[in-house]
Amino acid sequence: MAKKQKKNVNEMSFLDHLEDLRWHLIRATLAILVASGLAFAAKGFIFDVILFGPKSADFFTYRIFCNISQYLGLDESLCFSELPFRIQSRTMAGQFSAHIWTSITAGFIMAFPYVIYQFWLFLSPGLYANERKSSKWFIFATSLLFFLGVLFGYYVITPLSINFLGGYQVSGEVFNDFDLSSYIGLVRACVLASGLIFELPIIIYFLSKLGLVTPEFLRNNRKYSIVLILILSAIITPPDVASQIIVTIPVLILYEISIFISKAVVKKEKQKR
Repeated sequence: MAKKQKKNVNEMSFLDHLEDLRWHLIRATLAILVASGLAFAAKGFIFDVILFGPKSADFFTYRIFCNISQYLGLDESLCFSELPFRIQSRTMAGQFSAHIWTSITAGFIMAFPYVIYQFWLFLSPGLYANERKSSKWFIFATSLLFFLGVLFGYYVITPLSINFLGGYQVSGEVFNDFDLSSYIGLVRACVLASGLIFELPIIIYFLSKLGLVTPEFLRNNRKYSIVLILILSAIITPPDVASQIIVTIPVLILYEISIFISKAVVKKEKQKR
């Protein structure tokens, strides 16, 4: 049966593949819209609890960082008592537009496993039976890494960025009044970017499968990767060593895991030959 399915896929024309892709995209879009509708209805929870949570000085992350720094005998650079800024909306449709786009973002995050499932359904007919069997954990692993990245972005990168940027002043004469869209854009960028960065092992897996990346390449360029990670950490965190280490360590761990994954994939490909 597997061979027959493979043959049918090979016999499909380019337009047939496009039609198949279109339906997968439609299903994924509908899932995002349904999840977005649920998020739109939960306006109070989405904004007051989730979005504006890191704006509060008693946010969970701030308390944890402060306790850790005190336990380790460090300075109180990770202890935050006040976030001196306000959020305002300066356009007529500003709040409604923020509600719409925030709901869509939340809908995409909630529907992510189903979106990945549709992506896998589109690719799986072109795989051999043993490849489909070995990729049964693809949806679970991809979704898990994405959600871990989202949580890391929300609970670590977002509060550090908000605290640094929200309290930064060039002069005492300037008060920070941030537009609602600017604040939401920062949270959205931290969360989604972190979620995508945590997909690094999955990306390396497919690049190694295609022969575009090897474990030797990753090892030889490790020092450059570390420099890039440190630069990224310095940009999105306050200018202190502790904050940069907090952000850098998980990404370095993901990079090392990616080397191990690439090594396993390349070894398996060589055995097939």
